Amino acid sequence: MIVGTFDLHRKMKNYLSLVKFSHTIFAMPFALIGFFLAVQFTSAVFEWHLLLKVVLCMVFARNAAMAFNRFIDRNIDQKNPRTAIREIPAGIIKANAALWFVILNSIAFVVTTYFINPLCLALSPVALAVVLGYSITKRFTALCHLILGLGLSLAPIGAYLAVTGEFHIVPLLFSFAVLFWVGGFDIIYALQDEDFDRENDLFSIPVWLGKPKALNLSNVLHAITAGLLFSAGHIGDFHWLYWIGFAIFNGLLFYQHTLVKPNDLSKIDLAFFTTNGVASVLFALFVIADLYLL
Repeated sequence: MIVGTFDLHRKMKNYLSLVKFSHTIFAMPFALIGFFLAVQFTSAVFEWHLLLKVVLCMVFARNAAMAFNRFIDRNIDQKNPRTAIREIPAGIIKANAALWFVILNSIAFVVTTYFINPLCLALSPVALAVVLGYSITKRFTALCHLILGLGLSLAPIGAYLAVTGEFHIVPLLFSFAVLFWVGGFDIIYALQDEDFDRENDLFSIPVWLGKPKALNLSNVLHAITAGLLFSAGHIGDFHWLYWIGFAIFNGLLFYQHTLVKPNDLSKIDLAFFTTNGVASVLFALFVIADLYLL
């Protein structure tokens, strides 16, 4: 019994590592912003079961997307010294098992949207197409970073639709902000694979522009992010707590750009995961507090 429990725990840990579950911290806070925005901006009533369904949709869609990315890139990952230790090339998880994991999470995502509302169900194949389709884009376009951003940008507007069943400009502005924010920091993350990607005919902004110009473009994308969040704050008529969160979020975006230089990528992990994760969580806390306290 103890052996079986340990084996199950090990397998769960392996699959959580496969999908980098900790990286859920990037988009989940924005999904919560979209949810609570809908509750406060409309006559909708807060419901715990609906919040749980939104969270489950986020988890299932992201699990499917990340596992598919690992499955489709398994041969590429095996060649790259940085990624050869990942679960599939390292033989920890079999490719077919990862594919079944993708299928089961995709089905779970669609089924969960069925219990939310008809619009979410109708849009669920589109959402899956975006989040799964990202994995093949590095093979033909340097815009793959923005397509990743598009996938994560579905979080705030998707959560808003789950509550209201209709679109609104403010959650859309948050979604566009996520698109450019994620696109910008994914460019930074891709700097470390520039040489490998070029040698293997893979596409990325660093391969296309080189490290210095890629970093400049990342700066531009994050400036656009700031502009979109400013517009959301203004149009949504938020109060001072929102603007504190806005200042912290953009301050951390600026900080991450001081950590990475074209000739020094040693702090990419700090810039990519820690800084963006903290920025996302703190911003969401201040936005939701603004909605409920002021």
